[in-house]
Amino acid sequence: MNDLSLTTLDGGMAMVSATTLDAFAASLRGDVLNAGDAGYDDARAIWNAMIDRRPGLIVRCAGAADVIATVNFARDNKLLVAVRGGGHNIAGSAVCDGGLMIDLSKMKSVRVDRVARRVWVEPGCTLADLDKETQAFGLLVPTGINSTTGISGLTLGGGFGWTTRKLGLTIDNLLSADVVTADGELVRASTAEHPDLFWALRGGGGNFGVVTAFEFKLHKLGPQVLSGLVVHPFDDARQVLKEYRAALEDAPDELTCWTVARQAPPLPFLPADWHGKEVLVLAMCYSGDLEAGEKATAALRGIGKPIVDVVGPNPFTGWQAAFDPLLQPGARNYWKSHDFIDLADETIDVLDGAIRNLPGPECEIFIGHVGGAAGRVATDATAFPQRNAHFVMNVHARWREANMDNACMGWARDIYDAAKPQAVGTAYINFMPADEADRVEAAYGSNYARLLEVKRKYDPDNFFRMNQNVRAKTARKAA
Repeated sequence: MNDLSLTTLDGGMAMVSATTLDAFAASLRGDVLNAGDAGYDDARAIWNAMIDRRPGLIVRCAGAADVIATVNFARDNKLLVAVRGGGHNIAGSAVCDGGLMIDLSKMKSVRVDRVARRVWVEPGCTLADLDKETQAFGLLVPTGINSTTGISGLTLGGGFGWTTRKLGLTIDNLLSADVVTADGELVRASTAEHPDLFWALRGGGGNFGVVTAFEFKLHKLGPQVLSGLVVHPFDDARQVLKEYRAALEDAPDELTCWTVARQAPPLPFLPADWHGKEVLVLAMCYSGDLEAGEKATAALRGIGKPIVDVVGPNPFTGWQAAFDPLLQPGARNYWKSHDFIDLADETIDVLDGAIRNLPGPECEIFIGHVGGAAGRVATDATAFPQRNAHFVMNVHARWREANMDNACMGWARDIYDAAKPQAVGTAYINFMPADEADRVEAAYGSNYARLLEVKRKYDPDNFFRMNQNVRAKTARKAA
């Protein structure tokens, strides 16, 4: 390996000798890549094609020892560091320019204890990797809504999905985490060990270290669930959304129903003459007995005059991957989101106007109904603050050509501004793009001050800064 000039934490450059780099690489089980190596471009590519950064060095870790060695190497050389798990984060924080990328994507072990109902998961796993192992025993961890999402980013940001109302957020099911801190120490965080760090990891993002293993509790569910889509003409959206809102008032925790408004993709179960036309989709999943699910979904499925209703028994793994074809890597993506207590008429008006002015065929607005078990956890029990929000809106601008950037991003920002008066002010950090750094403190609300204290303790120099960053406002405290 040749001498390399790498970006430092202060934005400068540091020359690292070939001798130092070779010695570092020889200490690892994993691989070290730079721009001249085969596989470099694949390793730096992530889900959001708007992010095109070139790390000076990529370390593809094989285990916790590699992570410790890499953190120590980066700290000793004062290098800018990014940490990649699944590479799905909208802000692109998995990749830095010129610095060192810690790539965890090769660490994909999943170990299930079906008797104790526990699972240990390495940080490179996607939700599909986790589900494949747990659903073999009819068990699951409550996670997200797309199987290609990485477990690390999802968990550290909070994690909500199809089973959240019944089983809580992903972080509500986290029992412990092995973490490499900024000083290169591997610690176990749980309610009994480093409880302050454990509190912060549950929603505080990647601010506090590199997680090398997650331990979750498992729940009995699957392998089949009642799930599917009910598709309505968008001309009926106002009335459908109002009836949807009313139907959810008595919904059991087992029932989750979200809406997606967009142009209809060419799905095989949709009549061809609806392809490309604006539709409102009710996407639902019942986390329980199939017969009970038929009764619980009846009110939602009875709304209006849908184009199609394809709700029925499905493998949970299949349902978890149902939206994957619409969210493959390679497109440019920009998101804006809000949390709401209620789905107000004013919010419905904003949605109605936005979908009638779509800038591209892949743009959509998603509204998730949460609450349930997740809403019965105290706001200060974990770093994740928005326990009182029952609806989450994500404006998802998605397009292919760079010359559409302004139109698509502007569309998303206009909707965000129009809906802001009805929002509660918090935000799901996993939905926040890179240009929302000024929103981080508000996103955490009353939990931000405590996050600052944990940051000062475990990362006083802000070594881990490629994230929705909690910025310590004072220098390192004396021991």
